[in-house]
Amino acid sequence: MDGVALCARFSIATNRLQYCGPSDAEPDLYRAITTDEGHVEARAHLSRFEALMPYLEAIGHKHGLDPFDRRVVEAYWVGNSLLDALDSRDFRGLLEALVRRGLPRSFSRRLGDHLPSRPLFHHAFHVSFVGVGNVTGHVETTLANMEACRPAWGTVRAREGATLRVERSSWAVRDARLAAGPPKIVEVSFDPRVVPDVRIGSTVALHWGWPALQLDDAQRGALEEYSRRAIESANEALPGLQVLS
Repeated sequence: MDGVALCARFSIATNRLQYCGPSDAEPDLYRAITTDEGHVEARAHLSRFEALMPYLEAIGHKHGLDPFDRRVVEAYWVGNSLLDALDSRDFRGLLEALVRRGLPRSFSRRLGDHLPSRPLFHHAFHVSFVGVGNVTGHVETTLANMEACRPAWGTVRAREGATLRVERSSWAVRDARLAAGPPKIVEVSFDPRVVPDVRIGSTVALHWGWPALQLDDAQRGALEEYSRRAIESANEALPGLQVLS
């Protein structure tokens, strides 16, 4: 699986909901996920996803890698050591790029004024700090939407037809700060062409209720760790931003 296909796995759900990216992207994204074709077209579509590309470009630039190098895409959606080299100065540059993609300048300034000491170029941090829909304006930043938008991990407890019962991680709000919540049991539809080997006991990554990827133990550990770091970093800023209650 190359970086384009990996990125398409996490991006297709929001495109179906018409939250992100070009309205005609879904068929090419699905083709890139399920076949060896359509990667050129899928890359072109993904490059137009409003909040996604500034992160991939920043991570890639820092390491001299193509934005759709698999390691770069994995860093953003799952987490890996590429993220550890980026700092606050890099994130201020990212905010400028997000403004060019639609983030209101006034909101960018507000974020810059409350930038935590260790901002993280991970989707969980984007969700918790920049906000779910603040670049496109298509989605309200609520806890429920943050829960749906962040890449969450979960263990498959049952599989019946095209439905999985998943025990998934959760977030909660305590004293205007984010925290890990208790595991939740959810039922989600899945596509056997996307996660063909999923079975009871498998770990899957969920994005907007879509089982995007089956995770191995190392990937699950990375997603847990970088999600924890995202919460810690965002919590430095959230009281000042007053976005949670």
